[in-house]
Amino acid sequence: MTLRKRVVMGAVAVGVCILVIWGFIEGRGEAANEALRETPVKAPLRIAEINGQAVVKLDAQTLKSSGIEVAALTQAPYQGQIQGYGTARDLAALTDLQYRYVNANAQWQTIRAKLNASTQALERARGLYENQQNVSLAQLQTAQATAAGDQATLAAARSQVQALAATAIQAFGPVVGKSLIDGSPLITRLIERQDILLQVTLPPGVTLTSPPQTATVRVEGSPLTTLDLLSPATQTDPRIQGLSFFYLAPASSGVLPGMNVLVSLPSGAPSTGVAIPRSAVLWWQDRAWIYRQIDASSFARTQISTDLSSKDGGFIVKDLPSDAKVVIEGAQLLLSEEFRAQIQVGAD
Repeated sequence: MTLRKRVVMGAVAVGVCILVIWGFIEGRGEAANEALRETPVKAPLRIAEINGQAVVKLDAQTLKSSGIEVAALTQAPYQGQIQGYGTARDLAALTDLQYRYVNANAQWQTIRAKLNASTQALERARGLYENQQNVSLAQLQTAQATAAGDQATLAAARSQVQALAATAIQAFGPVVGKSLIDGSPLITRLIERQDILLQVTLPPGVTLTSPPQTATVRVEGSPLTTLDLLSPATQTDPRIQGLSFFYLAPASSGVLPGMNVLVSLPSGAPSTGVAIPRSAVLWWQDRAWIYRQIDASSFARTQISTDLSSKDGGFIVKDLPSDAKVVIEGAQLLLSEEFRAQIQVGAD
């Protein structure tokens, strides 16, 4: 092989080596760039910690673009609440009692009229017999037997009426029982399901000096409804074993016979709280939260009590200052921002 050929072959070999090295370096650079492009870009964290509490911080531009609205809370009457367990009574038994009572009472009235007639006939027969007129002793005795029989039948009919009235009182309390006896509008409204009889039982060990005249209940999809006290219940709920009362719920409450609901009964002296609107409330881990404004750009998540509902679907709470400001629109965005920041910190 000539010298010239050797030089050419050497130059080619060197060129190939250079190309291989360049390709390797270029490939690594491209892979690095690709990996860099695929790395998620993290938005700047907007979470600070103040006194051990996570605070979401947003600048004015972000607040405006996010549609977050803040409002001062308004004062509202507040009274402590006890949660009772309500059961809507099935009134089929009451309907049957009312039907039997009406029939027994009608029968009693019929027998009274019959006894009145037989008593008058007896008096006429006795007078005629004593004046030795056209009445025999046998006729007098027949009249006496008829009147005595009617008297006995009347006593039995009256006992039946009294037994049915007592059964109604024992089963449904004195107010409903008296309504059945008197035929007042209450019994009609209950039987026609215009009103619902709700038995409310307190938790075991909880006592009240006297049952509150009103209570409240909320069925999902229905507004907050006021209940009216009827009377103490004649027996407790065997599942709970607490003090029990009868309340009247309108059909518009959404309560249906056989339904179990939570009922709020006022307890203690009334005071003043603040009203939390429904739009401000967030639900997380089965608890209610709001975002309070700490300063112009800072918001802290705060748990609130749900013991006392307001008519608009929000809550009235006692443990917030009257001058507190809360997020009434966009609270969910703040919650998402708080959790996003936690995820980023965890990823780091």
